[in-house]
Amino acid sequence: MDKAGRPVLDEDGNQKSGFLEKACPKLKQRDHGSWYYSIELPPGPDGKRRPRAKKGGFRTKKDATTAAEAVWKLAQGGVDVLSEETVADYLRRWFANRVDLKRSTRTSYKDYIERVFIPYLGATKLLQLRTRHIQGMSEKLWADNEVHAENQRKAHQALAAERAAHAAWKDCPHRPRPEGLRQAWQDAKAALTEARALPTHVTGPGTQLRMRNTLSGALDDAVDEKLISENWTKGVVLPKYVRPKPLVWTPARIEAWRQTGEKPGKVMVWMPEQTGEFLDAVAGHRLYPMFHLMIFRGLRRGEAAGLPWAETDLTHGTVHISEQLVVASYDVWEDTPKSESGERTIKLDSETRKLLELWRERQAGERAEWEESAKAWKDTGLVFTWEDGRAYHPEHLSQTFTRLVARLGLPPVRLHDLRHCAATLSLAAGLHMKAIQNLLGHGSYSLTADTYTSVLPQFEDAQAEAPLALVPRKSPAHRDVAHEPDAKAGAQTAENPAGVPSEDAA
Repeated sequence: MDKAGRPVLDEDGNQKSGFLEKACPKLKQRDHGSWYYSIELPPGPDGKRRPRAKKGGFRTKKDATTAAEAVWKLAQGGVDVLSEETVADYLRRWFANRVDLKRSTRTSYKDYIERVFIPYLGATKLLQLRTRHIQGMSEKLWADNEVHAENQRKAHQALAAERAAHAAWKDCPHRPRPEGLRQAWQDAKAALTEARALPTHVTGPGTQLRMRNTLSGALDDAVDEKLISENWTKGVVLPKYVRPKPLVWTPARIEAWRQTGEKPGKVMVWMPEQTGEFLDAVAGHRLYPMFHLMIFRGLRRGEAAGLPWAETDLTHGTVHISEQLVVASYDVWEDTPKSESGERTIKLDSETRKLLELWRERQAGERAEWEESAKAWKDTGLVFTWEDGRAYHPEHLSQTFTRLVARLGLPPVRLHDLRHCAATLSLAAGLHMKAIQNLLGHGSYSLTADTYTSVLPQFEDAQAEAPLALVPRKSPAHRDVAHEPDAKAGAQTAENPAGVPSEDAA
């Protein structure tokens, strides 16, 4: 407005607008206006003057001063306080620059960023991100987990209802079948489709920890880039994560499993007797040499599936683990082992070595037969292949193993658990923990030691008895002192009915 109170117009006839600041005629009113700060920032990298940092809406001068001081300190520390970059913009830019990541790691990071971080935090400006925002994201995940777990339960119930309705329709002896049965089956199928459409993904403590570590790495880089002052993930509280340790299938656990159908732990290991039963039962199976290799030498599924003949020295009885087949969403690709120490040379036992020699002869015969029939044999160079030379899909190996275990009626273990069998058998056989670490290709000694702290029951008995042998005794340790009273010690006898200690005993 001009001094006469008339609107001031621009060239297009629109009223000009801007901050009145101290010129506002209503500023003296108690409830009108708010405090702003305006800061002259240090020159940019090119030495040119930068726009002033300005923000308003503060109720008091003290609030504005406090905020201005915080921004000033950030600016003096090199943080770009004028940045408008959001968390979503930064995380996508950060991910695009992480060309050093393995493909499997990139897949996980992209999933965390697009499915979790951006929906919860993406609209927040990176400069305004705080611990409370990240903690709120975690708490929302916990709440979603409860809903998703309930959705899983409903999906299981809907599946059982659909199967029951289908069985009732299929097994009906009357012809034609009553229309009501078919309609009930159709309704059950529709209910199952609806139940399966609900989100059922539960984010466990281990995944939440990996998510926080991913976000922490991104924010560490943001601190180094002078985009934020500190890593706000440091104060976030998550559910306690305990790495699952292998449990042995003891007779008591097997009996409980047969009654309830529930495994006592996520990671289970066979006893030697069960391992032998499995190997004897599948000795004629095509994949028997691979199973034998994994059980006794501890290869991962992808390492066994991706093992090339070029890294297999049967003359000296060694295999060099330098690559593996990795799976994500059923896509397969070659990659290096899981950790730096995952690349290792493993000495073969005599039986596995002989099996691989026989397998090589069999594979050569299959190749000759395939080529004689004018079919192209795919030369992958891998040890374990189909009859036409194609590589095995790692998921196919897991599914085949699971079916074999179920058919044999053995307590369930995963294909990956054969690796734990190898570690447990080696530990029970007396190998040092360091040797087991090298066998498995673990990145640290502590990981191996923390995972395999228990041994098989028959070896626990020997360990429990070992300390007794170190203490010399005049009489057996199990002597029943209740039936061999000692008068000197104050025992109640015919000569000493009160059981009063003698002078010698004293």
